[in-house]
Amino acid sequence: MGAGEHRTPGSTGHRRTPDAGNSAAARAVEPGVDLMTPAGAEHPVVAELGITPGTAATFVQLSSRFCRPCRAAHQVLERVAATTPGVVHVDVDVSDHLALGERLDVRATPTVLVLDADGVERARVVGAPTFAQARAAVAALSTR
Repeated sequence: MGAGEHRTPGSTGHRRTPDAGNSAAARAVEPGVDLMTPAGAEHPVVAELGITPGTAATFVQLSSRFCRPCRAAHQVLERVAATTPGVVHVDVDVSDHLALGERLDVRATPTVLVLDADGVERARVVGAPTFAQARAAVAALSTR
């Protein structure tokens, strides 16, 4: 395991490789398609944790207690939420929600789900996003 990389319990040891030059790897989701949720249903994390999605975006950060990059991600996402109307940030410790982490295929922390106003996952970032990356994710939602 590399420096700063954290895995959830039960992980296979495989790691997602970030894009060259990026501190976080992003997986874009085709517009209108939520890979985790049947059409018309809430995202599992929204339903299980009782999250009220933001009117612009919701960052659901899946973290672990001893993860340094998770603390950096938390600070960035809190700052974006505090400075952007309609953006909500929720930090979830996957060790307290192991089944949810498995269902969402969380293999490293932090993993950040970017949900739209309807609670549909539109992007996923593995690693600590920068402020610019987080703002860009919100901006991308407003152009849909």
